Amino acid sequence: MRWTRTFIHTLRHDPSDAEVVSHRLMARAGMIAKVAAGIYNYLPLGLRSILKLEAIIREEMAAAGSTELLMPAVTPAELWQESGRWIKYGPELLRLKDRHDREFCFGPTHEEVVTDVVRRAIRSYRQLPVNLFQIQTKFRDEIRPRFGLMRGREFIMKDAYSFHADAGDLDIAYRAMEAGYRRIFERCGLSYTQVEADTGNIGGSESHEFMVLADTGEDAIISCTCGYGANVEKAHTGALPGPPAWPKPLPAKPEPVSTPDTKSVEDVAAFLGLAPAHLIKTMIFETDQEFVAALIRGDREINEVKLKNVLDCTHLQLASQEKIEKVTGGPHGFSGPVGLTEIRIIADPTVMAMPVAATGANAADTHLVGVVPGRDFEPALVADINLATPGDPCPLCDRAMEERRGIEVGHIFKLGTKYSEPMHCTFLDAEGEEKPCIMGCYGLGVGRTIAAAVEQNNDDRGIVWPLPLAPYEVVLVLLNADKEEVVSVADELYGKLEAAGVEVLYDDRPERPGVKFNDMDLIGFPVRVVVGKKGLGDGNVEISLRRDRERRMTPVSDTVQAVTALLDELRSELAS
Repeated sequence: MRWTRTFIHTLRHDPSDAEVVSHRLMARAGMIAKVAAGIYNYLPLGLRSILKLEAIIREEMAAAGSTELLMPAVTPAELWQESGRWIKYGPELLRLKDRHDREFCFGPTHEEVVTDVVRRAIRSYRQLPVNLFQIQTKFRDEIRPRFGLMRGREFIMKDAYSFHADAGDLDIAYRAMEAGYRRIFERCGLSYTQVEADTGNIGGSESHEFMVLADTGEDAIISCTCGYGANVEKAHTGALPGPPAWPKPLPAKPEPVSTPDTKSVEDVAAFLGLAPAHLIKTMIFETDQEFVAALIRGDREINEVKLKNVLDCTHLQLASQEKIEKVTGGPHGFSGPVGLTEIRIIADPTVMAMPVAATGANAADTHLVGVVPGRDFEPALVADINLATPGDPCPLCDRAMEERRGIEVGHIFKLGTKYSEPMHCTFLDAEGEEKPCIMGCYGLGVGRTIAAAVEQNNDDRGIVWPLPLAPYEVVLVLLNADKEEVVSVADELYGKLEAAGVEVLYDDRPERPGVKFNDMDLIGFPVRVVVGKKGLGDGNVEISLRRDRERRMTPVSDTVQAVTALLDELRSELAS
């Protein structure tokens, strides 16, 4: 393709709303253009990268046993009402009505629709398993869309769904998809990791995320050298060390102590002459149905995702100061479990392992010292609600874990019967008994993966594309466009490169060399071939790789062979 015959317009300055590298560089490189908040045009260069990734996805989905279909983006409310998610999904679901006042939504995901597809066709266990995927535009009405394609409202997603007669068959498909995802990201040339994950609004029993590793990633990953890894929302720890020895005489029962103006754990601990690990931190939360008191050791933090899952609630938020005082009898900052009878108490195991503790007294400027968990209060439930942090022991090997940053690009789930039961997607087993299909779900963000590739592969000049995702593998740059002999050589090389099957963009613009080189660095084509008057004076062209910028002066007659050899070298590196 000639530059002058396509639509490529680069920007010299960053968009005013660009907060992350991928948004800034993709907009400047003429790959995307904003239409509205969280909604983008995919311009020709950006679309080429999208289509390359989609081709890899289609190949690997077929290899994993999935068949492609295409479901509608706009879906009727009735299906979502059957599953119970019409209300539960919340404000991110874009609801709309047609001219007949019937309710629809712009699908953020397609569990309901695909379940309807399968239940209309499947009758017997002999027709299972079924594995279907699509690449489709989705819409989630994010409250604060940001980061370009990383957190947009409209986005392209590959979503796959499998239906099975039993859990063992689901596990086979799940592992095949798991392996397929690994092949996709490896073929893209991305550094990634697979971690345990929370199931979120989709639901299910087992879940893994695929994270592209990048310092700018918005997700924290807790991992260990033994291979354990989890999103911080899901991560567990090994046995945590207990608190230091209690430094005071132990009272026979909890004693109230005046602690004026000491609301934080650190302030209270210092005032009482204790360590933060001697305190029980009591947080009052409000769900869609109740108030709960969540207890964590004073030197730890509550993982709200874990707490939400334990409570099996749709919404969870910290209670306001007024509500805290109403349900505990004391002001914010002085809550404690002793004497709380009107609300449920959820305690982390680290709390119940404390031999003695101090905690809020549910009264202004007062704490209780000498509280014994299990004697002075009994939680309704003991569950892991602890937020894992770097340095915590690994749950598998007890070595200290570390934290890295990642960008979630893929997420797979074992759904079980979460959708098939309420939507009556059933089959007859070998004994003629009707049973619900057991489901799996497998999502991959297409635009998000492209953005993650940019986050991981860039320098101070622009994008450094991994070969499989580059909009063009090679850029042929014409200098001295006013010199007929230079144009003639460049035109001939362009034809020979295309004839050799090389994917090449021919920059035939009559622009200054500095403008062209800046654009080449910004867009990040892996291989660059420069044809100019100076080099041709010696019978050479200049070939370089974007990643190292090392100039290779090559005879004109050897150009095609040298370029194909470089491309073969890059492909070989990916395969190794």
